Amino acid sequence: MIVVDTCIWIEFLKGNSPYFKKMCLLLEQKEILGVELVFAELLRGSKTKREKDIISQYWLHLPKLSMDTVFIEASKVSRSKKWFSKGVGLIDCAILHYARKANAKLWTIDKKLLGICEDSDMYHL
Repeated sequence: MIVVDTCIWIEFLKGNSPYFKKMCLLLEQKEILGVELVFAELLRGSKTKREKDIISQYWLHLPKLSMDTVFIEASKVSRSKKWFSKGVGLIDCAILHYARKANAKLWTIDKKLLGICEDSDMYHL
């Protein structure tokens, strides 16, 4: 399974290559795991009802795992690894922790988030 960070979803929703093509394939193969935090960010940034509806439909149809304790656990890991001093916010820490907890790969182009990931965490295009 793959956790897709907000920045990749945005590229996909804009239809930008190479993200659009790869996301279509991963969605067809049911490889994408829905993450509430990512979709909350996408919905918050949606500008039109159409955008909101498209994002909501993806959210409804993706497999998901429970987010129970993800923020608390991510906060503890972030503190112990001093990720705050590297400019990585709690939401990004929680997204990474969620991916690790789900034994999923994380697909992101966020430079700060990439800076705290191990290669084994990452999905590469």
